[in-house]
Amino acid sequence: MSAFSGFTQEDFDVFTIDGLDQRMDAIKSIVRPKLESLGQHFAPLLSVSCENEMFYHVAKHARRTVNPPADTWVAWAADKRGYKKHPHFQIGLWGTHVFVWYAVIYEAPAKTEISKAMKEQLDEMMTLVPNHFHWSPDHTQPASTSSQELGKEGVLKLVNRLGDVKKAELLCGITIDRNDPVLTDGNAFLQRLEETFAVLTKLYNLSNTSATIASR
Repeated sequence: MSAFSGFTQEDFDVFTIDGLDQRMDAIKSIVRPKLESLGQHFAPLLSVSCENEMFYHVAKHARRTVNPPADTWVAWAADKRGYKKHPHFQIGLWGTHVFVWYAVIYEAPAKTEISKAMKEQLDEMMTLVPNHFHWSPDHTQPASTSSQELGKEGVLKLVNRLGDVKKAELLCGITIDRNDPVLTDGNAFLQRLEETFAVLTKLYNLSNTSATIASR
């Protein structure tokens, strides 16, 4: 892979373009090549860390017919056909920031088992996840809350909800403001991502029970 050049203001500005076709054209030409590049770059590293081959999937937004996407991403999962039914990793952009997530979203059939595994290992999980990492209950919304702010009780609520509510989701990772200089320094950005994935892959392995594997 050629060296990753980082993200620029132009990448974030695609989300201000009106019209589905016009915004999709900009995403495809400006942002998607960078997501493809990240997909290729991190697939081997994630495969080693998760002890399972991880395949990357760049968002196609194929179901959209009217509303242009407000974010876009690349995801990695242990399934060549798709990622939504599995615990997975994501790097993507909203108009305001970059996100890097370990994600269990509502399509995942093993949510109950993952919730149970997380509850049983909550203390270890809280030690593993740094205070500045963020948590989110919904991948379709840009907002998230820091681990420090949520505390153990707040995280436990998210974990319980994941197991109890059909449409519940749980995401953990980092967000980087669009104006953060690290984004324009390709090597520094890749280093930040590697450090983040070092934590998130441990979280993946901690919560990825045999039931999750069986549901593939």
